[in-house]
Amino acid sequence: MFHSIMESTCIACTSYTNPYLKSLFLLWHTVLTLLLIVESQHCLSSSPKMVILPLKTQVIPSGLVPRSPNKLPFHHNVSLTVSLTVGTPPQNVSMVIDTGSELSWLHCNKTLSYPTTFDPNRSTSYQTIPCSSPICTNRTQDFPIPASCDSNNLCHATLSYADASSSDGNLASDVFHIGSSDISGLVFGCMDSVFSSNTDEDSKNTGLMGMNRGSLSFVSQLGFPKFSYCISGTDFSGLLLLGESNLTWSVPLNYTPLIQISAPLPYFDRVAYTVQLEGIKVVDRLLPIPKSTFEPDHTGAGQTMVDSGTQFTFLLGPAYTALRTAFLNQTDSVLKVLEDPDFVFQGAMDLCYLVPLSQRVLPQLPTVTLVFHGAEMTVSGDKVLYRVPGELRGNDSVHCLSFGNSDLLGVEAYVIGHHHQQNVWMEFDLEKSRIGLAQVRCDLAGQRYGVAL
Repeated sequence: MFHSIMESTCIACTSYTNPYLKSLFLLWHTVLTLLLIVESQHCLSSSPKMVILPLKTQVIPSGLVPRSPNKLPFHHNVSLTVSLTVGTPPQNVSMVIDTGSELSWLHCNKTLSYPTTFDPNRSTSYQTIPCSSPICTNRTQDFPIPASCDSNNLCHATLSYADASSSDGNLASDVFHIGSSDISGLVFGCMDSVFSSNTDEDSKNTGLMGMNRGSLSFVSQLGFPKFSYCISGTDFSGLLLLGESNLTWSVPLNYTPLIQISAPLPYFDRVAYTVQLEGIKVVDRLLPIPKSTFEPDHTGAGQTMVDSGTQFTFLLGPAYTALRTAFLNQTDSVLKVLEDPDFVFQGAMDLCYLVPLSQRVLPQLPTVTLVFHGAEMTVSGDKVLYRVPGELRGNDSVHCLSFGNSDLLGVEAYVIGHHHQQNVWMEFDLEKSRIGLAQVRCDLAGQRYGVAL
């Protein structure tokens, strides 16, 4: 998600990292159907097994997410969340899934602002982590703010965000129950102090599930060698696989390596899913953008991150300007530009068009292709433009180019959002340090795995 793209890429505190700022980017109020296939390993079981949890898509009122101890209901509300149980006896929690964050955490202090919390005093399997523990001293090195030692000699974590939101508390471990599997000793943050700029939305969730490459992320602690997901291009249903997907029925994946820089740099997130963007095509013509534009500089600024939680794709100024100019030239005869300098969608998208409400189908639009080292991602059709919800100008709706300018947000990075990952099989191969891409029909992929999307 977009809050996470700068989790450790900006100075001492992170830039744009509020775990609930996804309200800027996730505007759908639907349950996200996901098939969760868990290849149990390590702490899950001594012998591998599969747990298949099919889920249904339904439109629901905000906050009324069905919970079941043996299912993982994913949904798009203001964020992508999963419901599960934690502790002994189990307590229901709802966690924001974040592929750009490392530490999973739960609200542990019940207040009027945060009525949905995890109570560690009710869990007999809950254990605190002392600051002398190797977990605290050796495995928190990639935290944006270093872990510290509190007055009780417990490992203390602080998360601070650019919008003045913050949370802090102690590292702990407990049992996480996912379907029929019990994950013992999973490390998370038990946060007793949370300050938010968006309390109404924050209070709907119990915490956050970190899924990046850090040693304390949820996926790292479970020891999965890879995970994959596929988001439908019609209703934002999809499927998520943890473990080996055995994608023999699909077209071959094209792989692009994950970029790693071992030295700590102020603007480079070492545990993000970073790839090398090498160019941008419009209608198969490569734009005249120097390759150096896409390479991180000596501070780490300019990395390209793949983020399933961010809605749109954001490009640094020079690349965005080149794409904007080329797209504008290609569409000047078929689309009417919205001439309103005061309207910038989501603060970063300033190329918008007026489309008559009577026009049900957009004209043929130029394709935009992101060229990575070894792979490409092509955005076509109505995925190139995004209709702004509720925005009308007379008898016209407003559609904006679904690429934004990172510079307008103060973000020193390229971010590939999930809007452009629809109907693309995305495989995160942690073992071989690469990401695989393939154009597929995600609804058909769901059928292959025994669930109808």
